[in-house]
Amino acid sequence: MKQRWKIRKSYLIIVLLITLLWSCKDRPQPPNVVFIYADDLGKGMISAYGQQQFRTPNIDRLIQQGISFDRAYGCMLSAPARASLLTGYHDLRTDKWNISAGGQFIHSDNDTSFIANQEQRINEKDILLSENDLYLPQVFQKAGYRTAQIGKLEWGFTATRHQMQCHGWDEYFGYLDHVRCHGYYPPFLFDNGKIVLIEGNTMPNCGKSIEPESETAYQERWNHQGKTVYSQDLFLEKMLQFIRNNKDRPFFLFHPTPLPHGPVSVTEIDPELSNNPNLTSIEKEYASMVKILDNNVGMIWNELESLGIAENTILIFAADNGHEIYYSQQGRCEKPYRNMQTQQLFDDYTNKYYSTLSGDRFNGNSGLAGLKRSNLEGGVRVPLVVYQKGKIEGGKTSQQLVAMYDWLPTFAEMLQVPLTIPKDGISFWKILQQQTAPKINRYVVFSSFWGPAIVSHDGWKLRYYQPKDTCELFQLTKDEQEKHNVLYNYPEKAEALKKQLLLECNGNWNQGVCRQ
Repeated sequence: MKQRWKIRKSYLIIVLLITLLWSCKDRPQPPNVVFIYADDLGKGMISAYGQQQFRTPNIDRLIQQGISFDRAYGCMLSAPARASLLTGYHDLRTDKWNISAGGQFIHSDNDTSFIANQEQRINEKDILLSENDLYLPQVFQKAGYRTAQIGKLEWGFTATRHQMQCHGWDEYFGYLDHVRCHGYYPPFLFDNGKIVLIEGNTMPNCGKSIEPESETAYQERWNHQGKTVYSQDLFLEKMLQFIRNNKDRPFFLFHPTPLPHGPVSVTEIDPELSNNPNLTSIEKEYASMVKILDNNVGMIWNELESLGIAENTILIFAADNGHEIYYSQQGRCEKPYRNMQTQQLFDDYTNKYYSTLSGDRFNGNSGLAGLKRSNLEGGVRVPLVVYQKGKIEGGKTSQQLVAMYDWLPTFAEMLQVPLTIPKDGISFWKILQQQTAPKINRYVVFSSFWGPAIVSHDGWKLRYYQPKDTCELFQLTKDEQEKHNVLYNYPEKAEALKKQLLLECNGNWNQGVCRQ
């Protein structure tokens, strides 16, 4: 009798195992995520958004086939933008991260032996999220994903290998130093805890060129002595290999590319631009950096297709902050930025920056006011496109108000990973699933060199301007270029937004003033 029961019990266990395995087989694998995060790329540099001097066919194809968010906000500067994206908190907070100084891994003779001591000093001052408060890659790890960060750096102005491990990266490859990544020919990079030398690259500043444009600057850029291997080529190779290695398991690949952050640096001018009579050499070179980025988007997309995993991969293209000028030259688009008609310097208040006044041939900020570092729309509005073949597509433009710090809760909802500690971000996963989903009533906030600002779901914006200790109110649905301050026309609206913004700043306007 006992023997019969043992046989029956064994049979039941086998049946249960077969049933479990069969159900797992039928269950769809969660989608991979490839997140390409451009640096200082204004919306106006993309041809689908109006760029006239050259084409960006691969990014355009994403826009045509996916969902493009017209009201997406980053931060006014790259370091807080990355920290905000990876923590799910806005950049008015002072208790969620510490942005370290850049350039801490540069040595005159490319010695790397001092780096460990520098990392220790950075780690001692670091602010980590509290226990059970997740970073973005940790959300994916909780769901069984393999995570990788390849490119510029994911934290502050100098990151450490300890931080990369603490934040949840299974693999990483890149600079880990904001100043070094302004040069595209690094003598060494960080590769999963190790420092790897890049043969042929010998310049401690990674080949960073000088500004503004001059004959000396031109000759310096095209002198390739000590500049052999272009960093973006290394990043593309690493990304494609990571995708191949993990094609049979869910993965999250985050690529904060240095492109097209300047100073300008390319190995050659793109053929599409070489004979453009409207552009100077440095403008052609800068546009070629955007073309390299666009080509890389296409190569990653093609790799997903060739491996047969495109339908199960969410492809995201975004940028960290608004446009910046790296192609300034006398009489054309000058730094410090000035109105080329009146020669008056822009102050982003009574004399606001606009491309038509500055001489920017590219109109990189799509006609908006302001550039990077500003709390005007041109400093913080960013491109954002999301695509998944057969699931997130349609060539739609969403008017939903979103911020980069919304991505963490969005992915957490997608992966059903509970967030035990609330984030500032709000999930928009349902909008990605259903393009007809109702809009989320909310607001976004961000800091700047001038002060903080707040934008509401219905298009109202209040910005603080610290030099004059005053606020401006704009109705963006009617005045996207922020030309008409209606503060005194709508005092109740202004007071309501001011109250909410001060709450986010803990009652102190200066908390929203970035002093990097």
